[in-house]
Amino acid sequence: MASEYIVDLSSENFDQEVLKSDTPVLVDFWAEWCGPCKMLAPVLDELATEYGGKIKVGKVNIDNDQQLSVQYGIQSIPTLLVFKGGQVQGQHVGLKSKSVLKEALDTAIG
Repeated sequence: MASEYIVDLSSENFDQEVLKSDTPVLVDFWAEWCGPCKMLAPVLDELATEYGGKIKVGKVNIDNDQQLSVQYGIQSIPTLLVFKGGQVQGQHVGLKSKSVLKEALDTAIG
């Protein structure tokens, strides 16, 4: 992952990195075999860099951590959840444009 603001998430660090984060967190539920997930990755790198320090981007590999997928009702990937103050503020399923994601992040920061 290119950006220092992207964090690999798992059940072990989700609470600290996402639920207790002082900044909004965009969480990407993805898998290696998912084509749209791979297409989304460079967009997430760009967003993480552009919003550096204002938001955090985290990635949950659903094959490695199924518990989080079940906990948040992930049925299709990529699914992006925007967390603020430990709560889900928005959800985007499927490949989304950078502008749609920026709008969601601006709302969360706002």
